[in-house]
Formats: sequence, C-alpha cells, structure tokens
Amino acid sequence: MPVIAVVNRKGGSGKSTFAAHVAAWCARQGHSVMLGDVDRQQSSRGWLKRRDPALPQIAPWAMDQKNMLRVPTGITHVVLDTPGGIHGFELARVVMFADAIIMPVCPSMFDRESAAACHAELMALPRVASGRCRLAVVGMRIDGRTSAAQSLAEWSRGLGVPFLGPLRETQLYVRSLERGLTMFDLPPSQAAADLAQWAPIIEWMRPVLLPPVAANDPSPSAAQGTRVGPSRPGSLMPAQEALVHGSRLMSASGSRAAAVSHSAPVRTLPVATAEKAQIPQFLKR
Repeated sequence: MPVIAVVNRKGGSGKSTFAAHVAAWCARQGHSVMLGDVDRQQSSRGWLKRRDPALPQIAPWAMDQKNMLRVPTGITHVVLDTPGGIHGFELARVVMFADAIIMPVCPSMFDRESAAACHAELMALPRVASGRCRLAVVGMRIDGRTSAAQSLAEWSRGLGVPFLGPLRETQLYVRSLERGLTMFDLPPSQAAADLAQWAPIIEWMRPVLLPPVAANDPSPSAAQGTRVGPSRPGSLMPAQEALVHGSRLMSASGSRAAAVSHSAPVRTLPVATAEKAQIPQFLKR
C-alpha cells in the first residue's frame, strides 16, 4: 500500500491543496485512495464534503468500534495531509509509514528557513537518510513573473533534495477547491497550464504510487509474475511489538489483512461522523 505524506512545519504552505490533488490524481487512475487528514484544522476533510459524489471517489478515514480512525476497507493508496508544526516523535511516526514525503514550500525566506529545519530533522531519521522514504520539494504559489521558482530550485539543490517544480499562484486553484475539485477534475483545455506543471511531479511520484510491489508488501507472488495486490492494514495504530521487520503497517495484533484487488470498490463512508474522532494513535505521542 503506497503511502505519500505531505509535510511542512509551517502553516499555510499549501499542504492540503497538494494532498487533495495527489488523492484526486490517484482516484482518476482507478485506485481506491484515502485522503487522511491528520491536521486539526481538517481542511482536507472539509474539501471532501464539497466533492461531487459523481466524481472519482476519495475516501476519508473510517471509524472502528473503539471510535478510532482506520484505513477503510479496499483502500490501495493513502495520502496523508499532516499538521503544521509537526516534529519529534510525531514526525518520526509519519516517516515510519510513508513511502515518500513531499514538502510544499512557498518562496519567502521564512518558508524556506522553516522547511530547512524540517528537512534537517527528516534527514536525521534512518528511513529518509537511507532513501527508503523518498523526499522531494515542490514550490507553491509561485508568481511566474518573478525568479521565485529559480530561487527555490537553487535552495533545494543546496539541501540535496530534488525540486519537482513550481505550482503557480492562480485563482483557478481557489475556485476549484471551493467546489470540491482539483485541476485533474477540470477540462484539460481549462487547466492546461497547471496540468503541465503537475506533469514532472506526477512523474516523480509514479514509481512510488505504482510500484511493481508496494513497500508494505515484501512477498511478491512468483506464480503471477505481475503486480501483487497490496495487503491492507487493519489499522494504522500498531503496537510497538507489532512493528516487525518487513511490515510497517501491521495491526496491533500482528495479523495482516487479506490482499485487496485494485479494482475493489471504495466503501462509501460518512464524512461527518469522523470529525469528532481521535487523531490516529500512530501519529500521536
């Protein structure tokens, strides 16, 4: 089960906008995707409420009998929208489950300094330092009339992090998100310039989102010789003793869920009921 986490300590950096677009792209590829909003502002969940049910579905967290947030049945891809100010143990827990982390960074000096501090903490974590959890930067709200994109690219290169490109500042993002849409849901002719900017970002994410075998599923089927359906974790709140080698998303009991086909339908979930739920324990102290 590929997991993409959108991380930046600084609020207002465009994390929810970016996470919503990644989830929408996955849904349009026919994947059963969950947009996990672990930000207390619940921006992504509010966007999901506005989304037309006729569009490719994106699932929120599901609820279990203990009123805890869980990955819904049938999910094959997870996008996590993380809170601002994330650090320490909470950041390490996100990295433990993520296959890739993308940092949306605005061009101001304050944004760059905050992102550099977050990058330094991420590089101290073994999964990021070893490359098992990929890391990249995307420029957000970039004015094409300035050299902001070039400055961000040079800054990112100085950190040794891939710069996937800029996303321009345009009211088209604002108007689309207010209607529960993304650039991927608009007619191509209407969003051509923005879709072109997303192309290199999608290309970088493609090996993560469409792996021959997902990082969470280390046992390929030799008989099939093709992509193996990912094993859905029963929960994203594993006990420490369940974190055994080769399985980062084991349930608290240590059991694995049955393999799920990519064609499995996403179960319709009530969005409103999860708003009062606890933040997943695997993202809490």
